[in-house]
Amino acid sequence: MLTACVALAGAFAPMAAPLSRTVAASPACSGIVMIRHANKLKKLNRPADQRKALLRGLTTELIRHGRIKTTTIRCKELRKTTDHMVTLAKDGSLHARRQALGYVYDKSLVHALFEQAPERYGERNGGYTRVLSDGFRRGDNAAMATIELL
Repeated sequence: MLTACVALAGAFAPMAAPLSRTVAASPACSGIVMIRHANKLKKLNRPADQRKALLRGLTTELIRHGRIKTTTIRCKELRKTTDHMVTLAKDGSLHARRQALGYVYDKSLVHALFEQAPERYGERNGGYTRVLSDGFRRGDNAAMATIELL
């Protein structure tokens, strides 16, 4: 009778789970979270001077044409600079105009932006651009997107 009770009690005792190496080593379970201090933008596989020139050129062309097609990552980085230029244009002060002239390559384009932005984006509080997915590029299968001013 005693052996039957011991065997029955052993059947209901929880078994120890085997220690899995993948579960213990995964970052979600370990509680370690990496903090991205001062990593505000993608590096776009370029040195800093080339990256800044690329974003300046793309911003200038987006303001000039209203819509451009490029890779998805570039579109997402371009949103930040273009939204900042429109915000400066909505402000309309001399300081904001000089900041925009220091960034955008075309001087006449900045003057046109500063004339049109207050009435075009006056009641909008941000989100002046839209990114639309366009599939993949034929040569290297890079994800493509179209960015446009609203």
